[in-house]
Amino acid sequence: MSVLAAIAVLAVLIIVHELGHFTAARVQGIHVNRFSIGFGPILWKYQGSEVEYGVRAFPLGGFVGFPDDDPDTEIPPDDPNLMKNRPLGDRAIVISAGVIANFIFAYFLLAAQAGIVGISQPQFEPGIKVPEIVEQENSPAREAGLQAEDVIIAVNSDSLGKGQPAIQTLQTKIQNSVNDPLNLTVKRDGETFNLSVTPKPGDDGKGKIGVLLSPNGEVIRKQPDNVIEPFTQAAEEYQRIFKLTFQGLGQLISNFQESADQVAGPVAIVAVGADIASSDAGSLYQFGALISINLGIINILPLPVLDGGQLVFLILEGIRGKPLPSKVQDGITQTGVVVLLGLAIFLVIRDTANLAIVQEFFQ
Repeated sequence: MSVLAAIAVLAVLIIVHELGHFTAARVQGIHVNRFSIGFGPILWKYQGSEVEYGVRAFPLGGFVGFPDDDPDTEIPPDDPNLMKNRPLGDRAIVISAGVIANFIFAYFLLAAQAGIVGISQPQFEPGIKVPEIVEQENSPAREAGLQAEDVIIAVNSDSLGKGQPAIQTLQTKIQNSVNDPLNLTVKRDGETFNLSVTPKPGDDGKGKIGVLLSPNGEVIRKQPDNVIEPFTQAAEEYQRIFKLTFQGLGQLISNFQESADQVAGPVAIVAVGADIASSDAGSLYQFGALISINLGIINILPLPVLDGGQLVFLILEGIRGKPLPSKVQDGITQTGVVVLLGLAIFLVIRDTANLAIVQEFFQ
């Protein structure tokens, strides 16, 4: 059920995105002949008075179709309400509406979480919890004597503080201390003692000790005091997610070799969503908001096939005074389809192979 919940979240976000395009077109009176969720062979379809609604085999997105180049359409090619015959501004609104819909929907998801589930309030204590030691015989943490559920409260006698900043401080210390012993002050079962751990270089050359880290404490939720509070809380969380997303995108672009492994495909996203659904279903709102914002940002990138790429075509048309030749646009778009489809297949295979259940099967 948790997997189905995560898939449902992704499906809703795809529908919201495509509804943005669809609604922007219909409100302006632009002809639309298809509304599809997914790509590939049709699994189900319904023919309305003007629009064919369908669900297709590969749920990696969706599309809104226009009859502009449909050889079977009865609409004359000079109809002013064909997409290609509308002014640049009208077409830009339709193309960008999917991204705008995702951004708006993300905000209301966060507001719904605050209003229905409650407003998150971290209750962190000093130190960093070690929820798990990596299962390796030569793990520096294991060799040093660290155990799961230990709390690290200081490194080299410097107090770490609490929350996410404490984790970042410890991570930086570890990464910058390759083969250089660190003195950790550890709390276990009410007792405090010191351990010496020596980080070993990872594949990226940075220090690692083989542990997972989490804040020492928990996040509780309280019901809002008034009807305004969920919206102000949502605005703060929205801003935080946007900032983190752009930071991650910047890191990926500036340091692609080290950051590429962190790019997640649909399988990994569903796996994360399933874990969230099984442990804390109320956090699915935040999960959906995070994915919706990422979906919007990715789609606005100036790459072929994506909405951002179509906007680039419009900008070039505005500069030239006429559209790029159809053969040029088709060639660029087809190349983009091949590249993105290849990337999607690679991510699906990689993320599937990394699933715990798959790794256990082949052990």
